[in-house]
Amino acid sequence: MTTLMIQGTTSDAGKSTVVAGLCRVLKRRGISVAPFKPQNMALNSAVTSDGGEIGRSTALQAQAAGVIPHSDMNPVLLKPESDRGAQVILRGQVHGHMDALDYHAFKRTAKESVMAAWQTLESRFDVIIAEGAGSPAEINLRKDDIANMGFAEAADCPVLLVGDIDRGGVFAQLVGTLVLLSDSEQARTKGFIINRFRGDIALLEPGLEWLKAHTGKPVLGTLPYLQGLLLDAEDSIGRVQAEKANHTLKVIVPALPRISNHTDFDPLRLHPQVSLTFVGPDQPILPADVMILPGSKSTASDLAWLTRQGWKEAIARHLRYGGKVLGICGGFQMLGEWVDDPDGLEGAPGKVAGLGLLQMSTRMVAGKQLRNVSGVMVGQEAAVSGYEIHNGVSNGNALNRPLFDLGSHVDGAISIDGQVMGTYLHGLFDHPETCQALLTTLGLESAAPVDYRAHREQALERLADTLEAHLDIESILAMIRAH
Repeated sequence: MTTLMIQGTTSDAGKSTVVAGLCRVLKRRGISVAPFKPQNMALNSAVTSDGGEIGRSTALQAQAAGVIPHSDMNPVLLKPESDRGAQVILRGQVHGHMDALDYHAFKRTAKESVMAAWQTLESRFDVIIAEGAGSPAEINLRKDDIANMGFAEAADCPVLLVGDIDRGGVFAQLVGTLVLLSDSEQARTKGFIINRFRGDIALLEPGLEWLKAHTGKPVLGTLPYLQGLLLDAEDSIGRVQAEKANHTLKVIVPALPRISNHTDFDPLRLHPQVSLTFVGPDQPILPADVMILPGSKSTASDLAWLTRQGWKEAIARHLRYGGKVLGICGGFQMLGEWVDDPDGLEGAPGKVAGLGLLQMSTRMVAGKQLRNVSGVMVGQEAAVSGYEIHNGVSNGNALNRPLFDLGSHVDGAISIDGQVMGTYLHGLFDHPETCQALLTTLGLESAAPVDYRAHREQALERLADTLEAHLDIESILAMIRAH
């Protein structure tokens, strides 16, 4: 067996979901399988077993495959820092900072890392399920492409093309994409998957027959719209919340321009006692019990955005009325007195004033902290686990009242009055004991324990069941074997 690549007609067509589902289907059948994303652009990331960094969705796919996430599974990760520039991560480690034109010229070099990582995985696993990025028909990006057909051609692997019918125009998406590919790329595109279908399949069948007759390629399945499916998003902020009879804790989160790891909040969207709202630009800052400042890829610029949007005054008013504030990673840094980035690691060099809610300052230094950690919550002895992804080093008296004891070091801070707290740890709410203890600290009485890790497993099983029922898995396996 070898590699199969899933590409999409657009971003968010369902590539990540299909890859995760196929990984779980193959795992069920006893096949050694691993996910692979040659190039990803995302601010949601995870720490790997080898101390690297990959996209969060790829880490989820590794869980679906039943394997430990490794940096080779996502050899190129681009973390946007502005509309034109990004931090470039190669095989898990920071390579540098590039604007779009510089990176376009760098892709030939990046391709060497992509192919080396793929070859390493192929030597370890029977099947690789690779995922494209965006669309293979982006004409302006096709030169030296490594994300879609450029990789597929180099790896000589078959491709399945996913289109999202819920957006409308799925036949135009699929046919138009195919027409814009080269002859060899069209030949390696072996079929189509239609995603997010609602309604009576009988009404769609004439279109499916036309598509096969017009292109000569089969539709290997039509996947239904899965209501309430909540899995780690690649980058876009999810809006799905579980059905709740009532809620007792109102939480709001600013949707920062460079928000990172907003998947931290997925367990809260699932929690039956929490109502969580992301507040976007120019939206009213609603009354709440808790404000959580999320992670940021550009702490100083996002801090300036918070100020322009009126959050500084809103937070001060919130605290006067007894509300609580939690900062995570970049949001934790914002709670301090100063954020200093002398070398411009996250944007323009300089020192900016923080919100002044914790007596500490942060300095951005080269050498990103990447580690999975575990320990206990200070004062409650609740078990805690999470991961760190940050450049900044914080110092100050506020850190003498840490939030967590991680054995080798302490983390975070909590104010004397208990209203303001912060931590560098992502993924905190995933752990049921930590989630319960934190929600209690944030003011939720009788907080129910919610096991988001178990939820992920249930969602992956539901997804795999759906693929088994609606995809021609045997034809897909035969396609993989033929290469």
